[in-house]
Amino acid sequence: MESSARPHIVVLMGVSGSGKSTVAGMLVSTLGWDLLEGDDLHPPANIAKMHAGHALTDEDRKPWLEAIARWMSQEVTAGRSAIVTCSALKRSYRDVLRGSMIGHPDAVLTFVHLTGSREDLQRRLTARMDHFMPPGLLDSQLQTLEAPSPDEHIVSIEIGPPPGEVAAATLAAIRAHS
Repeated sequence: MESSARPHIVVLMGVSGSGKSTVAGMLVSTLGWDLLEGDDLHPPANIAKMHAGHALTDEDRKPWLEAIARWMSQEVTAGRSAIVTCSALKRSYRDVLRGSMIGHPDAVLTFVHLTGSREDLQRRLTARMDHFMPPGLLDSQLQTLEAPSPDEHIVSIEIGPPPGEVAAATLAAIRAHS
């Protein structure tokens, strides 16, 4: 279990199918940090909407993002480091998550954007079982995605290599930001 003097929150972001949960699981087993699967905080109405093939609106996402931010704030208040999976598709969504660090000047927040080609993402979504997010919503997510701007200082990692290599690159990025 790795620890640092300062609590560190890592948000693994990207569209559905980018491997957030897979990479998060590998990181948690290495780091021993807490994990929040952002999807677990979606209200039932959001899950039903996505399952039916309808994209979420900003209004749909707002309470979900606020719940994730509250969880992040609780973690740093308790002095714990954690991994969070959240699509964080727009800068305004990432800003809600950044708000969780207000009042925690010693905490570190790192966004890692897992990114890949539409073809790779579609292939992953099609192969995935038992998830409420249908592959048909990929294009909606890609259209909603606002690429991080340089002033956001977000690490981007390509998902083409095997998951272990993606996790290793992500771990190196986390350590560089500690």
